[in-house]
Amino acid sequence: MSAEGAADGRGGPRARTAAGVVEGRTGARARGTAVFLGVPYAAPPVGALRFAAPAPPAAWDGVRDAGAYGPTAPKVPYADPFATLLPDPVIAGDDCLNVNVWTPDPVPGARLPVMVWIHGGAHTRGSSAVPVYDGSAFARDGIVLVSFNFRLGVLGYGLFPDAPVNRGLLDQIAALAWVRDNIAAFGGDPDRVTVFGESAGAISIGSLLAAPRAAGLFHRAVLQSGAPEVLPRVRVRAMVRRMASLLKVDATAAAFTAVPLPDLLAAQAAVLRRSGSLVGGPAFALVTDPDTVPADPLDALCDSAVSGGVPLLLGWTSEEYRLWLAPTGGMRLLDRLGPLAVALARAHTGKDRAAVRALRAAPAAATPADLAGQLLTDRLLRDPLRRLAGARRAAPSFLYEFGWPSGIPGLGACHALELGFVFDTLAVPEASWLAGSDAPQALADEMHAAWVRFAVTGDPGWAAWNGDGPPKVFGGPELGAVRASVVTRRVLP
Repeated sequence: MSAEGAADGRGGPRARTAAGVVEGRTGARARGTAVFLGVPYAAPPVGALRFAAPAPPAAWDGVRDAGAYGPTAPKVPYADPFATLLPDPVIAGDDCLNVNVWTPDPVPGARLPVMVWIHGGAHTRGSSAVPVYDGSAFARDGIVLVSFNFRLGVLGYGLFPDAPVNRGLLDQIAALAWVRDNIAAFGGDPDRVTVFGESAGAISIGSLLAAPRAAGLFHRAVLQSGAPEVLPRVRVRAMVRRMASLLKVDATAAAFTAVPLPDLLAAQAAVLRRSGSLVGGPAFALVTDPDTVPADPLDALCDSAVSGGVPLLLGWTSEEYRLWLAPTGGMRLLDRLGPLAVALARAHTGKDRAAVRALRAAPAAATPADLAGQLLTDRLLRDPLRRLAGARRAAPSFLYEFGWPSGIPGLGACHALELGFVFDTLAVPEASWLAGSDAPQALADEMHAAWVRFAVTGDPGWAAWNGDGPPKVFGGPELGAVRASVVTRRVLP
């Protein structure tokens, strides 16, 4: 073991990065693992760098402590009731462009498979410090797990005439380049990198698959509950214009750089309260751009050989929509609207009556809210992910559905529920916020093992999708049985 890979008598395990030596800690949740937290992969995005492309981190002398999570990206906290369902810690500080590494063997030359996690949060919230994202179980099972923070909201995705576009994605590319250049020092193999992400993290991976700048930085990809998409520039630009109006400044990066960060976040919170991305309103999101995402990523991935050789694992939960609708009373509202709710959902999603009839074909009739929610889920997730899987020929695509219903009444098999199972972190207290107190460990064992197997071999353990038939189902015997049970449940809030 090299000096940098060993724990000496004075401290924890060490690794040498391009910027300097870092000292981590021995893993608390998995014996024999090493954890390095808060390692900078880019310079702090402050001052003139607030809206700039990520710059290299400054080198340091001596040994840098990497025993605690680094600062999280500036963001607006979740409002109730979501704040009680989705943990989102805030760690103050400017050096928010940082990575975390969990490794079973921090020795150069170990050449272990690497998995890189990209968190969700609607491009506006979330961080790598969420306890559910602890990478100990992956390290326990022979994987070098990496997670990182990137700029969010207006800082990462606000569209300005005088700043680079898609800065949050540029941060992600910089983090992946850091993995390529440094992960061998932590025992990882830069030629066996799997990216995986959920919700906005999966949407980001869709763009990374199509981004020329990201070519060769990863070799397998997992998209959980998020499909490749970009929004029209006018919708993203509208968020900046609304903020500029509240702040009484020009809608430029130069003007926004002069605004104190607390005032900027307050204005962002105000415009987020009036945005509605699920139904076509303005939002912070990725856009097409010649330098980062040259074309619609779904079209590019389906119509050309772009990233065609990257095996994909793609999936969703059976009742994604319940996280979006149930906590706020949206399910009750849609049920009161009755057939009108279904008609509005059909109009928004472009679905025909046959799609509604297929949903009603379950043994018991679904509620209007369930029908509308399932149509929305088809439009946002199932249809584009099936299209992507069906269009690929050079590498396999594996589909899954997560069907286990939460122990929290009303949530069902909702958006983000699968995360504690994928990370095998059901014992973490925050995992119960979505799953309840009796989530089955056997299901976490099965799902986590499939993600590990995919990273190691490119095959999660079931047949690649052939363009027809149901996906692999976690938490139910078969898709038809799961769908029949989840759409008839009567545990609405």
